[in-house]
Amino acid sequence: MTGFSGLKALFINTSLKKDGSKSHTRLLMEASSAIMSKNGVSVEHLHMLDHQVPPGVYPDMTEQGWDRDDWPRIWEKVKAAQILVIGTPIWLGEESSVCRILIERLYGMSGGLNDKGQSIFYGKAGGTVITGNEDGIKHTAMTICYALSHLGFTIPPQADCGWIGEAGPGPSYGDEVDGKPAGFENEFTQRNTTIMTWNLMHLAAILRDAGGYPNEGNDRNAWSAGCRFDYENPDYRS
Repeated sequence: MTGFSGLKALFINTSLKKDGSKSHTRLLMEASSAIMSKNGVSVEHLHMLDHQVPPGVYPDMTEQGWDRDDWPRIWEKVKAAQILVIGTPIWLGEESSVCRILIERLYGMSGGLNDKGQSIFYGKAGGTVITGNEDGIKHTAMTICYALSHLGFTIPPQADCGWIGEAGPGPSYGDEVDGKPAGFENEFTQRNTTIMTWNLMHLAAILRDAGGYPNEGNDRNAWSAGCRFDYENPDYRS
């Protein structure tokens, strides 16, 4: 069995609720984080709206005219974690506006490199938890997982889970229905949440134990110095 002790997971909730304790998304994120905690992963939850994080694609938006930016402190937590899980509600079939800000701010750090000359996000596993009472889990997961992958995160198989209930207005995850919290006993949600969580842990441990990715072919410093790693312009092929 793979050991997960020493791994750190950061769960960032991009709910629109000012009070994170009332977030339906947080409830499902806790189901995932509880599995990680039971297996030795150090877990931290962060509610984006507990912080002032302006939109933008720079590491510190106070340098762009904003009076305050808490992102640099959040970034230190992202850097320290081997697993990042983004939680979001669905609105009109899309992730929340707060989630888009988070993705923009992650993008703003993508120019950073690790000690191998690779993206600063190499060696990290990413996934997403999505809740709501309208359609859009797969579309939203596609957007978030692509963004994480493009930045350098590694996405394991089945890296998303969620709850939307029946189509149309209805109870959100955890709302009381007939004396029971909606979604808690839904086997589909339970299964996907469990599989996502274990795959994130497995992948993070594999990457850690392998020392990350080899830097042959993805070393940006070497590319800047002129190395082309066997790339050949088709115009010059015989």
